[in-house]
Amino acid sequence: MSTESTQSKACCNLPAIVSKGYTPKGDWITVDGLKTYATGPKDAKRGILICYDIFGFFPQTIQGADILAYSDKEHPYQVFIPDFFEGEPADISWYPPGDDQDKQKKLGDFFNTKCAPPRTLPRILKVVKELSESRGVEKWAMLGFCWGGKMTNLSSMKDSLFKVAAAAHPAMVAADDAPGITIPYLMLPSMDEPKDDVAAWEKGLKVPHQVEWFNDQVHGWMAARGDLENEKVKKEYERGYKLVLDFFHKYM
Repeated sequence: MSTESTQSKACCNLPAIVSKGYTPKGDWITVDGLKTYATGPKDAKRGILICYDIFGFFPQTIQGADILAYSDKEHPYQVFIPDFFEGEPADISWYPPGDDQDKQKKLGDFFNTKCAPPRTLPRILKVVKELSESRGVEKWAMLGFCWGGKMTNLSSMKDSLFKVAAAAHPAMVAADDAPGITIPYLMLPSMDEPKDDVAAWEKGLKVPHQVEWFNDQVHGWMAARGDLENEKVKKEYERGYKLVLDFFHKYM
């Protein structure tokens, strides 16, 4: 399928973005003991696991999951967002920390404890395996925001359970991760991601990939920090999810 065909079919049905007061389309279920947002047609055989940012569940992230689940009529998805922080996410007031030492310490402690990869990566595997059995998902994609982008990187290596992956405004971009990635990968950096780090990471990739910069958007615009009452942010939020749908459509 050509790129043009993929884009037109995958993206022509995106719903209007709700700026405020979004009503979720999905349900809350429990997976591997974790509260999990689940959305999309229950008979869909393709699944998307979303690894949220450090601020946990926010309306912008929930709306994004619904967009992914229902917008591609040829490829409907079951989409899941597990609560890996188990009800205790970071406080959004901590970011950006700037020169505030208290905020810096709180963020640092959070990344060193609840965000530690050995704590989350095994649970990602358990969640995917459980949902494959209980919901009949046969093919998986993964999308990560901020910290979730790092988890997506690390979940895309040898013997990955995922067919394709994407990360928006990713945290901790490391060139050392790139050679180990084994599946097609989309990255959507914001104005706040270090360009040199992203360039070095991209240079090391050995898989089909796309890097699309959003140079006028802040870190977090597709998730918790996206100000959807701002028309420019709203437009770029929509464009970001279109790009994810296009990429997943192409490789799933």
